[in-house]
Amino acid sequence: MSSLVRHPASSLLPDLWEMFDATWPFGTRHPLHIEDFVEEGTYVLRVELPGLDAAKDIDVSAADGSLTITAQREETKKEQHRSEFRYGSFSRTVSLPAGTDTSKISAEYKRGILEVRVPTAAPPEEHKVKIDVQQD
Repeated sequence: MSSLVRHPASSLLPDLWEMFDATWPFGTRHPLHIEDFVEEGTYVLRVELPGLDAAKDIDVSAADGSLTITAQREETKKEQHRSEFRYGSFSRTVSLPAGTDTSKISAEYKRGILEVRVPTAAPPEEHKVKIDVQQD
């Protein structure tokens, strides 16, 4: 009796939907995944950057109201069957909230997550002035 041996199609051809979805800038996914929020008067940006050396592979800079994160992942050549890791240089720029003090930006890399904290200026207090209206 003979048996049929099945080989998964994914080992022969790439998943076409994955190919279209993942290719930046045409796809919907960006190579650097981020989340941002405001916490106690501080703008917080978190970036997924697993497996990098912060001192060697990650650069954070601020200029002209924008924050830029650049990362580099070198490919190590190994005898392998499959790799879905992304290699090369990646960059992402986000706009900073108005009134941020770029000299006080801090960044920390822990467990594959880069967290950048940007103190924001307190919103100006509303100063209401009563204006008399003259009537003829």
